[in-house]
Amino acid sequence: MPVRIAPSMMCADLWRLAEQVHELEAAGSDLLHFDLMDGRFVPNMPMGLGVLEALRPHTGLPFDVHLMVTDNDFFIERLLPIGVQQIAVHAESAVHLDRTLSLIRSHGVAAGVALNPATPPTALHYVLDRLDFVLVMTVNPGFAGQTLVPSALRKIADTAAFLRVQGRDIPIAVDGNVSFEHIPAMVAAGADILVGGTSSVFHPGASPAANIARMRRAIAEGLAQRQEVRP
Repeated sequence: MPVRIAPSMMCADLWRLAEQVHELEAAGSDLLHFDLMDGRFVPNMPMGLGVLEALRPHTGLPFDVHLMVTDNDFFIERLLPIGVQQIAVHAESAVHLDRTLSLIRSHGVAAGVALNPATPPTALHYVLDRLDFVLVMTVNPGFAGQTLVPSALRKIADTAAFLRVQGRDIPIAVDGNVSFEHIPAMVAAGADILVGGTSSVFHPGASPAANIARMRRAIAEGLAQRQEVRP
């Protein structure tokens, strides 16, 4: 599967959100990424469930939801009727991770685990049979516009290596300072889904269409590097 682009909707122009969704769709976005926060697991609340519910009838793009909350099951039960295609929960927030992933998958929704920068890939070891994707955080969760943590690229590569050793072909999504400059190295390290925010999809000075085209060029560069490393 080619590397996919998921615009981070918390970085969109909320004043004209529906219009911007159509622009992103026309520009070739693969997914729309929504960060739902509760102000407790992370100290921020940029958008709520009502935004997803309002947008769902107006686009055919898959909804990719990243939960940064303390009560995952509460949000999952409310997301399912809206019609979302994949949900990631944090390994650090789930009391019963296996049960929560099973809940997501039982409704035909792809289930993912998000890993904070300091959480090792081995946290996935005993839920691999429940996983459809992994979300590697390359910044600490909660806010846009942060600086890449120093271990980020190594973390992506380590996660890809861990999954290969386990014999799992599971996509790796990357979220946090997914910039034009960082994309080639992220893709070379193993990123399959790029959550683009203020340093790429919504970079000022160009349209989303121009920015996504620039991301595609950076992805191609990264894929060439990946093939050189792993023929």
